Amino acid sequence: MARYCNATCQKQAWSGHKRECKCLRSLLPRLPTDSVRLAAGLIFALLNPPKTVGNELYTLEEHESHLNSMSEQKKHGLSQLASMLELYVQQEDSGMTQEMTSALPPSCQDPLSLIAKVTCNCFTISDGELQEVGVGLYLSLSLLNHDCQPNCVMVFEGKRLQLRAVRDISPKEEITISYIETLSLIEERQRQLEEQYHFICHCQRCNSRKEEGFMLSGEEEKWHQLKVDLPRLEGLKTESNWAMLLESCSNLLSAAGAEVPNENLYKLRVTDMALDAAIHLGQWEEALRYGMKTLPSYRLYYPDPHPVHGVQLMRVGKLQHYLEHIEDALDTFKEAYIIIRTTHGDDHHLTADLRMKMEECRQEIEKQQSGRH
Repeated sequence: MARYCNATCQKQAWSGHKRECKCLRSLLPRLPTDSVRLAAGLIFALLNPPKTVGNELYTLEEHESHLNSMSEQKKHGLSQLASMLELYVQQEDSGMTQEMTSALPPSCQDPLSLIAKVTCNCFTISDGELQEVGVGLYLSLSLLNHDCQPNCVMVFEGKRLQLRAVRDISPKEEITISYIETLSLIEERQRQLEEQYHFICHCQRCNSRKEEGFMLSGEEEKWHQLKVDLPRLEGLKTESNWAMLLESCSNLLSAAGAEVPNENLYKLRVTDMALDAAIHLGQWEEALRYGMKTLPSYRLYYPDPHPVHGVQLMRVGKLQHYLEHIEDALDTFKEAYIIIRTTHGDDHHLTADLRMKMEECRQEIEKQQSGRH
């Protein structure tokens, strides 16, 4: 549940983890969800507030729980999480319940309200390659509104969240972010936003259906099978059953054939999973083949500059570099650098990594050229 890179990191984190550690050990073999751990961490932090005032512009009190607009089924699920939260924090000290409650803002003292606010306003923390590593609360940024084609993106440097503009923003224009992964059909995005955030999106992208034709292109009979098998493939990925995942993806993509173009949404998702599986299995040539197939679709669905497109280019560039396609790798890294420099900034470690990769490629190309003379 809690792992550290070394003893130094563990010692640095101990002041925040010592209470959680006791709760986790007492609750075994049950495991609390990320939202329960986050809510408990919030309680522990409020019991021991920092001596210096933070930079947050807003507090949890100003955020919505949306309990009044939730279905009974969702309320029931959150009630179970709230019960787990109560049990979890009681493991730390059974006599602290009243102290914990009084430390919270009035609208958060009910465990159900607290859990509802946390689940509705938390952010998924990702690493440099946009893989999920945890959840966190960033209260000021939680108040930004959603757009399926936003003018800003959020990127992480460790636990620090940065808000970065991806295009020029006019005076008085609203700053927007995307709450969800936008590579999906309008109906899927609308359903996810309504279920999780309790609103219907009416952004320009949702009102236009021009992408739908590309996402559902090809023979429906062929791509429908890809759609049907996606949950099974996701299960294999969750289990880290990479060999079976790669074999299943390969068979499905062969069956779909040329009748389903690469920009078809379901074919793209299967191709992406095949890429992940091939990388984990060390099958570099096959991984590069799948990666190259995804790039035109990423350019189509993630208009530049978009961090997802930049990271995908970087992944493909690394494969090209490893396989000694040096000139191709340099071109790919250059394209990724233009995007990542905007979306992540000059000081981000990913931008620095790309500068280093480009320099390595240039030196290797110069060495190859000097060897020919």
